Amino acid sequence: MSEPQILDSKWAKPAMSEVVEFYHTAIRKLVAEKFAASGKTWQEAVNDPAMELTRADFEKIEADLLATGYRFTMSADVSIKEEPEKYKPIAGVGNSGNQIMDEQGRMVVGTGDNVFQAKDVEGIARFIGTVDVVMEMLLGGVPEDTIAIIDDSGGTLTAPILEGFKAVVCMGGTTRSHLGILTREYGIPCIMAAELDGLGEGDRVFIEYSKPAGDAYAERDEAARVRISKIA
Repeated sequence: MSEPQILDSKWAKPAMSEVVEFYHTAIRKLVAEKFAASGKTWQEAVNDPAMELTRADFEKIEADLLATGYRFTMSADVSIKEEPEKYKPIAGVGNSGNQIMDEQGRMVVGTGDNVFQAKDVEGIARFIGTVDVVMEMLLGGVPEDTIAIIDDSGGTLTAPILEGFKAVVCMGGTTRSHLGILTREYGIPCIMAAELDGLGEGDRVFIEYSKPAGDAYAERDEAARVRISKIA
């Protein structure tokens, strides 16, 4: 996506994100065009409901953004299932066949940023990304030793069963995301922004939660990321 242009020097600097700047620029331009075409004074315009931006206006801006080739990063699996044309392919889950081994001879199948320092954990990886899975565990109980593998950093989906997890691995967000806050409050070890390679449903894993907590504002440090290792 090409660098957006700021329409007026009174806007001191561009937004931190190109996408935010794209929306800001498009909205400023649209408002200016509507105002110029209305023939109203500014006071009349701001009090006129007919001057409000509509859903169609925002859909047009989104369509223009997507036309540049940009795709949104999903925060939950349901997004890419419902609107695959708008989102980047799911990242973080795969099986490259190029996994390394840790010091104990276990296959490293993922890394992530630690929310808070805790004891290392062994457990069973269970992918929890749909309402059906949550309802099954809500009604029947969370299986023992569950390390929840979650794609939604908001935490809303799994909130009803969160306290039943032994630990959490989230493939989105940062250590300051809502899920990170919830797990910290519950005292449930959690890593965020996980990238998984070769991890499967039901695998027994060892996770280094004893590493220091990650810093969401610092540049990514691979050496500081927690490792997820599969126990044969």
